[in-house]
Amino acid sequence: MSISEVLNQIDNDLENAIERLLELLRIESISTDPAYKEECNRAANWLVSDLKSIGFSADIRKTPGHPMVVAHSKGEGLHVMFYGHYDVQPVDPIALWETPPFEPSVEDTSDGKVIRGRGASDDKGQLMTFVEACRAWKTVKGYLPINVSVFFEGEEETGSPSLVPFMQANRAELKSDLALICDTGLYSSDTPAIVTMLRGMAQIELEIIGPDRDLHSGLYGGISINPIRVLNKIIAGLHDELGRITLPGFYEGVPEVSDEIRSQWQNLKFDHINFLSKVGLLEPAGEVDCTPLEMIWARPTCDVNGISGGYEGDGFKTVLPSKASAKISFRLVGQQSPEAILASFKTYVEELLPRDCTVNYIIEEGNPAAQMSIEHEAFDKARLALSEEWQRPAAFVGSGGSIPIAGFFKEILQMDSVLIGFSKDNDQIHSPNEKYDVSSFHRGIRTWARILDVLAKE
Repeated sequence: MSISEVLNQIDNDLENAIERLLELLRIESISTDPAYKEECNRAANWLVSDLKSIGFSADIRKTPGHPMVVAHSKGEGLHVMFYGHYDVQPVDPIALWETPPFEPSVEDTSDGKVIRGRGASDDKGQLMTFVEACRAWKTVKGYLPINVSVFFEGEEETGSPSLVPFMQANRAELKSDLALICDTGLYSSDTPAIVTMLRGMAQIELEIIGPDRDLHSGLYGGISINPIRVLNKIIAGLHDELGRITLPGFYEGVPEVSDEIRSQWQNLKFDHINFLSKVGLLEPAGEVDCTPLEMIWARPTCDVNGISGGYEGDGFKTVLPSKASAKISFRLVGQQSPEAILASFKTYVEELLPRDCTVNYIIEEGNPAAQMSIEHEAFDKARLALSEEWQRPAAFVGSGGSIPIAGFFKEILQMDSVLIGFSKDNDQIHSPNEKYDVSSFHRGIRTWARILDVLAKE
């Protein structure tokens, strides 16, 4: 059978595929708000029903939180598991939405048709690209060319609290040769990408405590310690003049970018001046001996995300504060250990504490980075399928953000993940007026159909 028959079926059924997506988007599956628990259940049940309609064995799996959806379709050869999430972010601020967030529609814009509504891009539209590709294969051929499992969760937007226990308890059923994840985006509006590097995260909130109350600066200024000054010294010492992070052992486990990947990135011709100018900046501020794309995708970071202390109201109040606090995060790469990074940071802080100050750590958490081995032949096959559909060479890229599920698949199920997505930077995910381009939805379906085809070939 030629793949063109499946692609023709996708083209001919596009309007019906859009209508199915709109039906799913009408379900208000906001996972963080208990008031929407039944809506999350309804979304899970809708997906089970839809998967059953195209021949999957599918059912709901209860968790302490929102349910999982697990489905299987037997084929031959390679066994892949497709992951997505059906839960969505809250819609606030509702006043900024130009149309009701759960009354989705197809709109004409200057850049083409878009599907507007909460969850259109993150992640209902994305997960339905794969479901629709499977539907087209089943319609034309009657079965899928490889073994396919589907795994949808309903708590991704709240940190996936039920995910790891569920995966550990169902390890044997979920174990596959490869995971497919559609929760990423295109490199540019018409250039596809496969994400092979995901940065991890370590986060810590610390509070420096000095005097037992706020002090009058006229009486105590100069003679007493100021926690804000101590905190400033701690923060200022985290980077050197070359932009490198100074914590002892921080760079242990940071890999070098291979020549092959570096060449691919250079071919993307990333315009860092245009990238920065969109937010009112001009100069890269990371490690001076790294390229801008390396700074975003392949290098670790240390960022101060918030500071508080003393009088923060209008006007002036001449006090020496009793306390000062900061929230600090580290984006991690390669084999960096979140636990080791946080331990090094705490040692660094305590070595700088004056005798009259103590430190309280309010939050400490983290997850490691995920780096996929592109030696698996599926990566080159998927890249070929992407390039054929988009008529542009697909690149192996990194992601500045974190997608913990890929790390969990590696850690718990010992399988690599192929991360392919079709969202665009202007999709306004997590924001009012979220949208998903009809072209992204259409070509996403066609891409997954091609990928299923090439994965079935020797």
